[in-house]
Amino acid sequence: MNNEYVLVINSGSSSLKFAVINSASGDAVLSGLGECFGLEDARMSWKYQGQKTEIAIEGEENHHKIAIGKLVGLTEELGFTDGIVAIGHRIVHGGEKFTQTVRISEEVTKEIESLSDLAPLHNPAGAIGIRAAVEAFPSLPQFAVFDTAFHQTMPKRAYTGAIAKELYTDFGVRRYGFHGTSHYFVSREAAKMINKPIEESSFISVHLGNGASVCAIKDGNSVDTSMGFTPLSGLMMGTRCGDLDPGIIEYLLKKGWSQEQVFNSLNKESGFLGVSGLTSDARGILEAMEEGHEGATLAFQVFTYRVAKYVASYLAALDSLDGIIFTGGIGENSLPIRREILNNLKILGFVEDVAGNEGARFGADGIIAKSEMLNAVAMVIPTNEEFVIAQQSVELL
Repeated sequence: MNNEYVLVINSGSSSLKFAVINSASGDAVLSGLGECFGLEDARMSWKYQGQKTEIAIEGEENHHKIAIGKLVGLTEELGFTDGIVAIGHRIVHGGEKFTQTVRISEEVTKEIESLSDLAPLHNPAGAIGIRAAVEAFPSLPQFAVFDTAFHQTMPKRAYTGAIAKELYTDFGVRRYGFHGTSHYFVSREAAKMINKPIEESSFISVHLGNGASVCAIKDGNSVDTSMGFTPLSGLMMGTRCGDLDPGIIEYLLKKGWSQEQVFNSLNKESGFLGVSGLTSDARGILEAMEEGHEGATLAFQVFTYRVAKYVASYLAALDSLDGIIFTGGIGENSLPIRREILNNLKILGFVEDVAGNEGARFGADGIIAKSEMLNAVAMVIPTNEEFVIAQQSVELL
């Protein structure tokens, strides 16, 4: 093959997402998912040339290792082996240790494992994926791309918590931020859309999906972001509560709740699901709203109001604003949610371009609103985190 490809791996605690990415175009020529690892119904599926295939993963040994072994066979069968020049791993938390993409070594893998206290569900799984991939593809260079790295440019005033200094110096408690590869990618694409150098641009990037975050980006650098020490803070999300008075945790513990109950509720039973009492899926919320469901209507109102509040507050982090970027599954596709957020930002002068907003869906980008007062636009840009991982891996080659 003449093209260069990067195999991108995103290893979760019980799952493994993968894609073979054309490092020049960003197109995924093969994509797949392994899920339910550790359970009897563990399985793996992939899409290639419009066809989907699914198989069961059998055996009681390490399912990540089995899945990557099957992936080796799949890349050979489809003729990608000679074209793959690197493997890029998405790692959720790099702490303050990793401020950019790094080539993987045993020392780097151990460092990722050492940061597991900061991301107990994600970093151990990421290390498992790395070890399995290194064993399966021993001759290929492999790289770690960190969700937190883009936000390491935040100034101290943005990442420092108003807490005892020792909590930071002894335990690393601070704002780290996540969705870094997404915010990085869409800000660069936004600069191209308005024909302005990224080094001279200012954006507020709004990544809305089951996980959601806002990022203020000045001259191409993250200067503030809504997720914090963990991905639990900031916006209301599918099942996560977002910003919450920490006194509520103490209150619930005094009421007899266990620590596990509290954090299970805040992480898995809040957000769209908690407020609506119905579903964590934004599409389900909108459908129920149309049928007059009060909980769904309230969830919609809380979510869109909180997004608008964050967007408006992040003007304080910038000297000027060139654009608001909507991305992520909800941000790219949900017309009613975007429309309501823009309605909540009328004080900033944003006027919706109805045709533009209706057209920028399902993979299409575009400008959806303008503010003459701020000389800024609102736009939709589909994210491509896998492309960022592929690009940064190839750059380090």
